[in-house]
Amino acid sequence: MIDLSRPPLSPARLTPRDVVRVGGAGLRSRPLRVFLSALGIAIGIAAMVAVVGISTSSRAELDRTLERLGTNLLTVGPGQSFFGEDSHLPTEAVGMIGRIGPVESVSATGNLDAKVYRNEHIPTGQSGGIGVRAARTDLPSTVGATIASGAWLNEATAGYPAVVLGSTAADRLGVSLAGPSVQVWLGGHWFTVVGVLHPVPLAEELDTAALIGWPVAESLLGFDGYATTVYTRATETSVEAVQSVLAATANPENPNEVQVSRPSDALAAKQATDETLGGLLLGLGAVALLVGGVGVANTMVISVLERRPEIGLRRSLGATRGQIRVQFLAESLLLSALGGLGGVLLGIGVTAVYASTQQWPTVVPVWAMAGGVAATLLIGALAGLYPALRAARLSPTEALSTP
Repeated sequence: MIDLSRPPLSPARLTPRDVVRVGGAGLRSRPLRVFLSALGIAIGIAAMVAVVGISTSSRAELDRTLERLGTNLLTVGPGQSFFGEDSHLPTEAVGMIGRIGPVESVSATGNLDAKVYRNEHIPTGQSGGIGVRAARTDLPSTVGATIASGAWLNEATAGYPAVVLGSTAADRLGVSLAGPSVQVWLGGHWFTVVGVLHPVPLAEELDTAALIGWPVAESLLGFDGYATTVYTRATETSVEAVQSVLAATANPENPNEVQVSRPSDALAAKQATDETLGGLLLGLGAVALLVGGVGVANTMVISVLERRPEIGLRRSLGATRGQIRVQFLAESLLLSALGGLGGVLLGIGVTAVYASTQQWPTVVPVWAMAGGVAATLLIGALAGLYPALRAARLSPTEALSTP
């Protein structure tokens, strides 16, 4: 006899531990399908984390380089006249710039109409894109150039056929070490290679140049003495002020015919280009993440179809619709979390390997790692919502009658 005076029994509540255990049991029942779905999520997250990590590591290296070399280097060069003709800086430009109070050092180079070859038998057209420049002896201290082999020009060698090669120029000419026996054919004369430079980050034009002394350029190659690039170091706190007066100082009569720039501005433009490419790769990562989400949804929908008897049995034993929804949603979130964590670890590994090959510091922002996991959980929740609702709508009799 049924005692109607007793209140109806309420279904048991699932604790968070129960939810995780039930959801994990569902995933363990089909490991291969779970692995492939998690792999799709992991690839998308790894792509996103690696793009952010590599971009951040590149910017960290750029900041470290600028901090070491300084951002107070300014360059001055000739522009064009009002009628579009090429102008030139006065021969007194270097001296006048050096008299500006906050200027710490100033040096210059001048372009020469000459070519350089490994020997005199190489055809004239095969110059390898190497330019010849006259250079002052104080150039390295101003631009931050360092010697890889040999020595820089001094007061003695600047008047003789001696040349210092930029890093790229030396590679193209097949010169690895400087020495008295190493010569190149420059402007119709033999020049002894007395030095080879390391790459110069703030003056990359010097990497592809053959640099000779100002006096020998005038006496042997007919150099007119006009500087084409004046390098100026100013105190860090006065860079903007010096930049504003450089044009008028270098050419008081025609300041509008002077171009003034900062190498760090070029580096900033390069960084902006890298960020644009990074945005494109992030978009590809997002597409991969979407594909992974579709894989999760597909896995969960098929799971609902395959496990109808299980759903019916759980419902007949007292499981509520809400508990069924929670079970399948938990499976979807666990599946996505596995892919997300794996993707974050994979992205960190890719960043570390690439940064080490480039000799960069490895930097992966915390927000990128946390955002990757959060994105996978969001994808998992959205992908598992429909299968969870579909499973909850099944009645016990319908589910148990399914063959």
